[in-house]
Amino acid sequence: MVMQLPEDHKVDVSLLSSCFRSTSATYKFYWFLSIIECVELGQEEIDKREIFARMMANAWYTINYFRVSFGAQDKIQETILSLKDAESIPLDEHKESILKRLLNPKSNQTEKQLFHFDKQVPHYFLSPWIGSKGSKKVLSEISQHGKNNPPYALYDNSILMQPDWVDYIKRNAGILKDFCYWNLTLFLQKRNPNVPDIPNKLRRPEKRGSLNGHKKYFWDIVIHELDSVQCIYSGNKMIKGEYVIEHFIPFQFVAHDQMWNLIPADPKSNMRKSDKLPSLERHFDDFYDLQKEALKIITALKPKNKFLEDYYTVFKKTDISKDQYRDCIEPLLTIAHNNGFLYMGE
Repeated sequence: MVMQLPEDHKVDVSLLSSCFRSTSATYKFYWFLSIIECVELGQEEIDKREIFARMMANAWYTINYFRVSFGAQDKIQETILSLKDAESIPLDEHKESILKRLLNPKSNQTEKQLFHFDKQVPHYFLSPWIGSKGSKKVLSEISQHGKNNPPYALYDNSILMQPDWVDYIKRNAGILKDFCYWNLTLFLQKRNPNVPDIPNKLRRPEKRGSLNGHKKYFWDIVIHELDSVQCIYSGNKMIKGEYVIEHFIPFQFVAHDQMWNLIPADPKSNMRKSDKLPSLERHFDDFYDLQKEALKIITALKPKNKFLEDYYTVFKKTDISKDQYRDCIEPLLTIAHNNGFLYMGE
């Protein structure tokens, strides 16, 4: 499947599409996404520093929260990790707050790190219109002459959007963003072939989905039948109303709330575990036994329970052997660890 851009008689859309055909880093995707955002805000002469800061803010959650790898050649990942420490920005901060912090930094190195991307990104993005041969000064002059109607003209500290492109971007901003995210998804999926649900790891959700239904219509029923269950991490006994829902493999890696990965845990254990990985040797057997007992109860009492579908999507059935469950969980833990998630106790 190839996503097409809206045609326009004033701008050459085919040249815009060609920007993303051969890329070795994420720069072009985040550069253009940031330009779109600025144009939506009514800006036509755009400070490069704001574009670079928006690039970091747009990639922030993907790198810091979901820990998706951008590849060894990509400096956005390295820069964001450095900026997070230098500016003391939380890993799950909202995008607009990140942008404000980067535009008003407390570290005198932040602007230097942002302008690292001025070496190539603004010029390379325009290569379909102005070519790639010549110094930055020469390429800037070509862009200012307007040959082939490029999206913007390059200056030392800013870009000046061309009127036809401003009009095109304003009319098609949503589609253009989707086009960027679509191509970014394909790019990152190649570099993270075993990481689940890349599309849902590109943007920070406004709010996480509620797990109240998972408690009320699944685990509360199980615990009511059993009177209580033990937390697999602490061994503490839990009754209805005294537990939280825990992602066995962290949400930051799987990016979903499917029931086959959810168990009840005591609140203190859940807080201590946070986004850490459970030990397969210490915790899997208890996890499996609890899941097996829950499935037995729900299948008997509520055979049409909607959460049973979560198991069917992965295992095609609810009578799951320990080996089948382990074969599902073990590689996900390995991949998550390879992507930077730590095991409990590390």
